[in-house]
Amino acid sequence: MQQFTAVERKRFWILVMIVSISGFSQGMLLPLISVIFEQDGVSATINGLSATGLYIGTLLISPFIEPPLRKFGYKPIIIIGGLLVIISLMLFPLWKSVAFWFVLRLLIGIGDHALHFSTQTWITSFSPQHRLGRNIAIYGLSFGVGFAVGPLLVQLVQIFEGLPFIISSLLCLGAWLLVFFVKNEKPEIHTSSSAQAGTWKRFGAAFAVAWVAFIPPFSYGFLESSLNAIYPVYALRNSIEVTSLSYILAAFSIGGVVSQLPLGVLSDKIGRRKVLIIMLGLGAVTFGIASLFETIATVIAILFFIAGMFVGSTFSLGISYMADLTPKELLPTGNLICGISFSLGSLSGPFLGGLFIQLFEGISFLVLVALLLGILSFVIFVSNPQKRSYV
Repeated sequence: MQQFTAVERKRFWILVMIVSISGFSQGMLLPLISVIFEQDGVSATINGLSATGLYIGTLLISPFIEPPLRKFGYKPIIIIGGLLVIISLMLFPLWKSVAFWFVLRLLIGIGDHALHFSTQTWITSFSPQHRLGRNIAIYGLSFGVGFAVGPLLVQLVQIFEGLPFIISSLLCLGAWLLVFFVKNEKPEIHTSSSAQAGTWKRFGAAFAVAWVAFIPPFSYGFLESSLNAIYPVYALRNSIEVTSLSYILAAFSIGGVVSQLPLGVLSDKIGRRKVLIIMLGLGAVTFGIASLFETIATVIAILFFIAGMFVGSTFSLGISYMADLTPKELLPTGNLICGISFSLGSLSGPFLGGLFIQLFEGISFLVLVALLLGILSFVIFVSNPQKRSYV
């Protein structure tokens, strides 16, 4: 029993390391390409649409990824997903084209989703209930740390445009090799009707019991993509320098890193729902205040850090909330829908954000962010699903 615990611990930290490097590559990629395209004179709308490639890839693979996971186990899906990300990152410097880079981002979206779906489902499957919030918080923390460091590499574009892509691909390769030290496992097999049903029936069953838990991943997806893909365009047009922009984006991610574990532990004690309502509401207020200081880089960075402390944990809290509400046999499906919700939010972020800054030049982009967070906090407040018991 003691040896099995050691094996689980080793597996957990390897999965955490893999996710942190994945977060790093994503955190770098969104603002890096936005800055490159903005400096090349690409319109904000096209820039935003290009960023959606990552999330279109996620949505394309979502209906097909659960059956292979159940059949082959977690490890092969992580290996294939990671390899796809590494190869795509290596191809970016070869040819600069909006269309070609869109395809590469789509492939990275497919690979990243395979990797994240496998790792987060694996962690939720072997984490005890009383430590679920903590473990998922560490998972989210590792992604957040990587995502916070990623934007700092944007400055390297001034040395050589392909340098950030090369560094990111090598780091991903190093993390990817760690998965070969983990023994493969498969999701638990259940005989209940919900587990034996087809993919779409499982989707319906999971959505029926945990739909409210899919709101936080949606909100985080919107935040992550709009702040990293569209806010750089908006900030550059408001005379914020590229170097300052890197630190502003990193500040938001660092805020999420700082609060991730405390909020995860707090949610274990007082409940995911209460924490989510309060944090989304405070995030809305903070971004609303930030909209009043949009040309002062230092103030924006401080407010982004505070906002990150409030809403940087919404994805991991959403996963934990979903696991609270969902029966064990539907955990892979619930994790999959969390990923889909995140992708839908991520898709809407660059598109709506790009459209917003073109149509409403006199209104701060951050007002849109504050409005969305306020609405989602209210929806969770008025919806109170009860935890269900399953045999």
